Amino acid sequence: MKVYILEDEYNIYLYIKSLLDAIPYVQIVGYSPSIAQAERELLVSNPDLILADIQLKDGSSLSFLSELKLDINTIFITAFNQYAIEALNIGAIAYLLKPLVPEQFIEAIEKCYKKNTEFRFNSMQLSMAESYLKSPVRPKKIALRTFEYTQIVNIDDILYCQGDKGYTTFYIKDNKPMMVSKVLKHFETMLPESEFIRCHQSYLINANYIKKYFKDGQIEMSDGKMIPVATRKKDVIQQFLNDI
Repeated sequence: MKVYILEDEYNIYLYIKSLLDAIPYVQIVGYSPSIAQAERELLVSNPDLILADIQLKDGSSLSFLSELKLDINTIFITAFNQYAIEALNIGAIAYLLKPLVPEQFIEAIEKCYKKNTEFRFNSMQLSMAESYLKSPVRPKKIALRTFEYTQIVNIDDILYCQGDKGYTTFYIKDNKPMMVSKVLKHFETMLPESEFIRCHQSYLINANYIKKYFKDGQIEMSDGKMIPVATRKKDVIQQFLNDI
């Protein structure tokens, strides 16, 4: 598997190189500390996977790869930054955090090699992440990755989410339910808390679609679905209804 590295910190590049050199099926076909150099080399090197730091001295790799429109597996590497992580999650984009953990790094490379996981992202996903990174305001859309495809969804159209054993099913206005292989907690931190309420261990609801709230601790959503409310969440629901 041919790998291209886009990283402007030389010591981190050397560390990534040392990890990759220990993997027999990996061949490093290029390295660039800048977007300008990568732009000249990527098409020629024809890699199977790009490992890219998000912020380089001459620009953002998110913006660069979005404009380049290459159909190549990409894993972004970033230092811990709340907005960067939120941006990547909104775009459903794969990433690893610095400092790199060897076991997690090798696992990601292996998944790509065995094609167990697709690390390809379209221009809209990259643009969504880049836009949020530049101006971290409430996002209007979110990318949801299923086993077969990635769908861009308007956050305002999400009725509720149901979590079950490591999966989350999204119920969306005028659309079929979508199952995503991430836990409900992952999306609770991404969706605006002013509108989405974790009313139960298994449910995250968009309060704008509450139709009825029953005193016995149940909510009827706009699509007729009855959703339980945990005892400790009843006051939260009641407060939201009082504020309408």
